[in-house]
Amino acid sequence: MTIFCHLIAAALCGLSLLPSTYGLALGFPYGAQKVRGVNIGGWLVLEPWITPSLFDNTGDSRIVDEYTFGQYQDEAVALATLKNHWDTWITEADFEAIAAAGLNHVRVPIGYWAFDVSGGEPYVQGQLPYLLQAVSWAQKFGLKLIVDLHGAPGSQNGFDNSGQKMPRPLWHTDPKNVERTRAVIKTIESMFKDETSVVPTIAPLNEPAGFDGQKILDVTRQYWYDSYDIIRKPYGTSQKSNTVVMIHDAFQPISYWDNFMPSPEWEGVVLDTHIYQMFSVAGNQMSYEQHIASACSHESDLTSSTLLAVVGEWTPAANDCAKYLNGRGVGSRYDRSYPGSTRVGSCNGLTGKASSFSDEYKAFLRKHWEAQVITYEKAGGWIQWTWKAENADEWSYKAGLANGWIPRQPTDLQHRNICDQ
Repeated sequence: MTIFCHLIAAALCGLSLLPSTYGLALGFPYGAQKVRGVNIGGWLVLEPWITPSLFDNTGDSRIVDEYTFGQYQDEAVALATLKNHWDTWITEADFEAIAAAGLNHVRVPIGYWAFDVSGGEPYVQGQLPYLLQAVSWAQKFGLKLIVDLHGAPGSQNGFDNSGQKMPRPLWHTDPKNVERTRAVIKTIESMFKDETSVVPTIAPLNEPAGFDGQKILDVTRQYWYDSYDIIRKPYGTSQKSNTVVMIHDAFQPISYWDNFMPSPEWEGVVLDTHIYQMFSVAGNQMSYEQHIASACSHESDLTSSTLLAVVGEWTPAANDCAKYLNGRGVGSRYDRSYPGSTRVGSCNGLTGKASSFSDEYKAFLRKHWEAQVITYEKAGGWIQWTWKAENADEWSYKAGLANGWIPRQPTDLQHRNICDQ
């Protein structure tokens, strides 16, 4: 019986996974070895900007996220569309290419709805076998897989990438939402607690919106404690698992988390921070040189963290020109099609296919990529967002490899002193 079949049985039939399935291991030596990885975005959690065709082809402008994808379509149509997407967007060949590119981690976002739609949500289910297939591929090619809960009931940030785009997050306003989220984490941990040789890390919630106020910060902090107990203490005894807990900074300065979950009481915790430069007017107005300087400036924050910091999302892209990046039907700050923004210039040649990019732009993407890699490796390492996109090559690791602004091996740098200037 294959490992994949064992995992399917455990996930779908409630069977426990035994060490004999494929052996306990220590996972990954975080801190001693650098995380070099890529996110598998837009696969098991839809994002309109990564796969705009899935949304445009519905012909319904109300469909702006995965929630409305199920809500405003015939269920059979939505399922058939998603099944084809899950089958084709990411394949074994992608995992083989990721490993060949010298990376050691893949972070796979998945939504709570893959496990639970007991609240009557209109999500289409069927993602779970693909997550388990990804684990099998990761094992085959020697990659470490981070299971990342990307969306929670009520939405933890109001972003479309949480599954449901909302004016503000509601996850933290109802204890039932939080309890359902904990239950999902318990299910994920039960699947992988003895599989740390391939799944060394679980991220219990992506990007909770700490900027929304103290209430969500309070709920998030308690949720991190609860998740730690679920992930690190799954056996009902004093025995701890080898699974690492990756907690997000909730959009707070890294210093906010100083002395949170201190060792030795709370070992096995990594702080996930996401660094983007294009979700503000000022960010879009920066010159290429300013973008690079900004990337380099993060070294002191990352290295001063009392928890090992890993930059779990970032990109060589430096503008918000990608179609639907700010939401389906929403424009960009760069060209002033986003409400209330200030025009910097045309987006032509800054997004889309690499064939439209100038040599100067590709040279910048290379420098910006290297400046970030160099900086983030001063701490625990990095996981770029994202492996591929339909029509936004500036964001795509795969396109960067093919077009020269990402090296064939992440240590093959051309601008080693870029942050020393």
